[in-house]
This record gives sequence, C-alpha cells and structure tokens, in this order.
Amino acid sequence: MLLVWLVCALPVVASYWTYYVWRPQSRTNYGDLIDPQRPLPSAAQLPLTRLDGQRVEPASLRGQWLLVVVADGGCDARCERLLYTQHQLQAMLGKDRGRLDRVWLATGAEPRAAVLPALRDAWVLRSDRAAVAAWLQPQTGQALEAHLYLVDPLGNWMMRFPPQAEPQKIKRDLERLMRASASWDREGR
Repeated sequence: MLLVWLVCALPVVASYWTYYVWRPQSRTNYGDLIDPQRPLPSAAQLPLTRLDGQRVEPASLRGQWLLVVVADGGCDARCERLLYTQHQLQAMLGKDRGRLDRVWLATGAEPRAAVLPALRDAWVLRSDRAAVAAWLQPQTGQALEAHLYLVDPLGNWMMRFPPQAEPQKIKRDLERLMRASASWDREGR
C-alpha cells in the first residue's frame, strides 16, 4: 500500500520541486524578450509623420502586432535586407498575416523612392533617430538599425531579434505568439 501511495505522490512532489526549488532556465524563444516591456511613447516623446507630412499618433499603432525596422531613409543594403525579411515573415504567417503590420521608422534622409513601391501595405513613418533610440534599444555593441523589433497589440515593445537573424527562427517565434494570443487578438484594428 505504501508503494502505491509513493508511486502516486511522486509526480506531485516532483512538480512542486521543479516549480518552487529547481527552475530550469531553458528558453524556447529565438528573439530577446524585453523585460520589462516598454510601452509606446507619447507623441511628444516619439513624433511620427507620414511621408506626406501628416502627423501620426503613436497610440494609433496599437491593435496589431508590429514588426519594426529602424533605418535611415537612404536605405542601404542592410535596410533593404531587413525590409525584405520583414515582408517575407508577414507572408509566411499564412492565415495570421493580417494580425501583423510592418513598420519602417525612417530616420534621417527622405525615404528613397526606389524602395517605397515594395512597402505599399506597410507603415512608413518618419521620425527622429534619437527619439526612436530612447524607446527601442539594440543589443550591446550593435547599431539601432541592426535589429527587427516586435511590438505587441497593446503597444509594448516586447522582443528584439538578433542581427543577421535567421527568418525561420523568427517565424517560429511569431507563430508561437500568434497561437498564444489567438483568443484575445483579432485581425484588423
């Protein structure tokens, strides 16, 4: 009888042990989780304008997952690669692609006209680099423009992907997030 009780109690004791005493530190996400999350700044802290000069409230970006690229408007080869990766990642989400918006925060020079046709269904917003850097921060030793940044539908910057990131691994993170948020996040704003 004691043996039967021990066999039944062992999984419960083991679960308490692993939860309260020994916590495994393995992680399954590819991107760096931002802890604590950083909410979208106000319009005074992060002034945003469309290409036509119309002001955009940062709060209007809430309601969708945002995959953000920060790059100078001149858009060098790294910028083009990130914008292409951003587009491909949205397309790879399949039925969930409508839940993710692409955002290019163009700093410095006017966005290069040759790049704009490929961004017709993305947010292309002009902003000051220093204002963006006060909100989004790169890994130590990296440039602000080296990463893809992920913002949740509540407007919190919550993940940063490494430079030279592997799209398949980013896709896996995005799919997990879409699956986990399916009960409360719907397509559209």
